[in-house]
Amino acid sequence: MPKDRALGAPAADGDGTAPGRSGAGRVLVALYGTFALAAGARAAVQLSTKFADAPLAYLLSAFSAVVYIVALVGLVRGGRSGRRLAFVAISIELVGVLVIGTFTLADRAAFPDETVWSAYGRGYGFVPLVLPVLGLLLLRRTGQKSPPKSPPASPPKSPPASP
Repeated sequence: MPKDRALGAPAADGDGTAPGRSGAGRVLVALYGTFALAAGARAAVQLSTKFADAPLAYLLSAFSAVVYIVALVGLVRGGRSGRRLAFVAISIELVGVLVIGTFTLADRAAFPDETVWSAYGRGYGFVPLVLPVLGLLLLRRTGQKSPPKSPPASPPKSPPASP
């Protein structure tokens, strides 16, 4: 790793563009940063003061904070590896919101306290449900703008026919 590249600096591989550098990307980066901070702070307080009350819910809040941080790093880094990292994290986030949201509505006794993803993010204005969809759409849109890595190969030309 070059000495002039700081941790979290844009990756040099791939097309060199980070999804988080566009206008919509900057908004998503801000939202992911906010949610990482909110979920992390919430989990830290809950785990340190009320862990025995609802350990599963509080551990899921901590897990969601980690997912938000990983997605944020991937969006900011860009490049092929950053985009892949963001895609995996955002996909996990979407599955988590859908699965945890469904479980919290189906079996309220299993979740005596809410997580960030409870009831599809109802406590956060359903932003946790919309955020991964927007993140995946951004990755798709910015991925389509990427220039091809190499020009397409043209078929070999046959020699001219002899008279």
